[in-house]
Parts: sequence; structure tokens; C-alpha cells
Amino acid sequence: MISIHRRGGSTPGRFGAALDPRKPRLVASLAIGAALVVGTTGCSMISPQATTIGYAAAEGVNVPDESGPLEVRNAQIVANEDGSEGNFVAAVINRTDESHTLTIELGEGSSVIPLTLRVPAGATISLGADGEEPLLVEGLDTPPGADIVGFFQSGDGTGVLVSVPVLDGALDYLAPLAP
Repeated sequence: MISIHRRGGSTPGRFGAALDPRKPRLVASLAIGAALVVGTTGCSMISPQATTIGYAAAEGVNVPDESGPLEVRNAQIVANEDGSEGNFVAAVINRTDESHTLTIELGEGSSVIPLTLRVPAGATISLGADGEEPLLVEGLDTPPGADIVGFFQSGDGTGVLVSVPVLDGALDYLAPLAP
């Protein structure tokens, strides 16, 4: 029978390290710990966090920044019952030092409805709120519940196409916005 004695916490000799029972346990503990860390956090490392994704938290849509320097938030049309006309409602924000014009084209082909709005430097215009009248859209021909294609452009932006929802005044807070 061979007996190995330890002095000062280490095993002498060339084969002593292989006989140390702590090494396999340490390696196994580290492997299990690493597997637990990767297993419990692995999905969140590659998945986007929902709180970092921008979205419109209302009925309307937000227009992407490629439209130009003006920001358009919660854009929607509140239409009459047959969808022949409606009011364009949105918040338009100008964070720049100069005034800009927002150009909106609703619809497609030969039935495009043009709208324009001048926004002063550093101002926010809330169409349909804060005493601001909404923009009347005549010849809409889009029933409530549908979407209409809108092209938004301001300043030197390239402009973007957005599907703008058409709503009716059935909800109490939208009723005053219907034409």
C-alpha cells in the first residue's frame, strides 16, 4: 500500500497533482456554474429588450425620422361615418432652430390629397388639441377601420410612406374630432 503525505497543502511529486481529489470537483463546479449562467441569461443576451423598442402607444402612428427634421407623432384621421371626409390629427414637433413645412400626401395614384403645415422653430403643434384645429381631409373615400397610405416629408428629408389609420368618432374622446 502506497501512502502519500501532504505537507503545507500540496502533494509532492510529479503524480501528486493527478491524485488530488479537489481538481475534478473544482473543474466540475466551474462547468456547472458556467452552464447555469449561460442557461439562465443566454436568451436575454441575444433577444432585444421590449422596453427599448419604440412604438405608438395610441391609435395613431409615429412617422419615422427619415421624413425630415419634423417629428410626427400619433398621426390618424378621424372620419365621418361614410369615410368621405375626415380630420387629420397629430402632434408635429420641430426641435430645430428654423421653421419647416410638413408636406403630407394621402392616398395613391390620381386621388392624392395634399396637406401642408408650417411649424415654427422650436414649436409643437398638436392638431386637434390645445386649441389647434385638425386639418380637414376632403375627398377621403376611406371608411373608418381602414388605413390610407400617407407620404410625409419635411426639410431636406427623403420622406417616408406610412399607413395612417382612419377612425370614427365612436369613442368619446374622438367624437369631437370627427368632421
